[in-house]
Amino acid sequence: MNRAWVPLSITLAIQAMVAMALLTLPVMAPDVAKAVGVSPALIGVYVAIVYAGAMLASLAAGTTVKRLGAIRVSQIGLVLCALGLALCAIPSPWAMSVGAVLIGFGYGPITPASSHLLARTTDPRRMSLVFSIKQTGVPLGGVLAGAFVPGVLLLLGWQGALLVSAAANLVCALIAQPLCAHLDADRDKAQPLVLGGLVQPIRLVLKHPALRMLAACSFVFSMAQLSLTTYLVTFLNVTLAYTLVAAGAALSIAQVGGMAGRILWGWLADRYTGARTMLAALAVLMAMGALATAMLRPDTPTLLIMAVLVVFGATAVGWNGVYLAEVARQAPPGLASVATGGTLAVTFLGVVLGPPMFGALSEWFGSYRAGFGFLAFPTLVCAGLLLHSRSGREMPRLSATDTTCARK
Repeated sequence: MNRAWVPLSITLAIQAMVAMALLTLPVMAPDVAKAVGVSPALIGVYVAIVYAGAMLASLAAGTTVKRLGAIRVSQIGLVLCALGLALCAIPSPWAMSVGAVLIGFGYGPITPASSHLLARTTDPRRMSLVFSIKQTGVPLGGVLAGAFVPGVLLLLGWQGALLVSAAANLVCALIAQPLCAHLDADRDKAQPLVLGGLVQPIRLVLKHPALRMLAACSFVFSMAQLSLTTYLVTFLNVTLAYTLVAAGAALSIAQVGGMAGRILWGWLADRYTGARTMLAALAVLMAMGALATAMLRPDTPTLLIMAVLVVFGATAVGWNGVYLAEVARQAPPGLASVATGGTLAVTFLGVVLGPPMFGALSEWFGSYRAGFGFLAFPTLVCAGLLLHSRSGREMPRLSATDTTCARK
């Protein structure tokens, strides 16, 4: 049980399940919107609601993980995602809104919990790679959503697809149960759960310049990532006349690019470039991928479309592991999960604002191309910020493990 691959494997599986939960409805957006009687562009509002809940939950994650343990908090998150998916199966915008909130509450604590666990069990020299491998759970969840949800939709309908995804999250929670006793051995039952704990992560981020800069860039990167994963299927279906199954397969290909990218970028950052140089390079490639996607046409060769989506996915979906490892390095000793929760609140704010902005631009200009084209500009600004911070004085990288989640 003390082998290093155990915490990595279970956190990877949990991350994949909650990511699939988040993307299950967006993958079916055109059909669900037709059934409910709303515009498919409103899927951005759904995603915004999910991440608004996730933002609040991430701020509370530090003290909650300390009190209950990383695995127990992750199990609670999986159950909340399952309940949210079940509510989304009710064909009512109000029920879906409440379901989105529950999915957000379930999704938000997962990354801080895994950072707490992995920071205790990972060699600092391999932190970017290990965190990147764990974060492949996000595109893996996207692969599962894109590959299987449209097929289940054809067999069981959109409501059946939501319930199948809910069942998968519950199964994952059950699989994690035997690991609680060992991996949650550091929990502190005396840790108070107070509202004041919601403020501490933000204060920590604002106090440290490196964390502030990383959080600001993650705000923009998350806008690009969730705009891609939220709107790609709809863009391909509406603009390029792809079927939902074909568009879902294309999303899976983009997510596979994200999975490969996360591992590759983590390895390169650890071995050669350093985290900030790697993130700057990814920002440039992300901008190029967004512009190339905006220029795709119905007569564009399929292989070229897939190549563009692989590059866009590898960067827009692939940055998280390097980013989270750098946050853990820059966090004060013992506060990796608190720093992660604080920076993720900013990350999730980008998700809350990003997809609705993408949808609004697309509605305004009458094309999803406008949304993808817009993403290129702020990502290039982030590339400049990261290169500037890299050329300046680096803050010392701290290798202390995250043995406590909050300090009074």
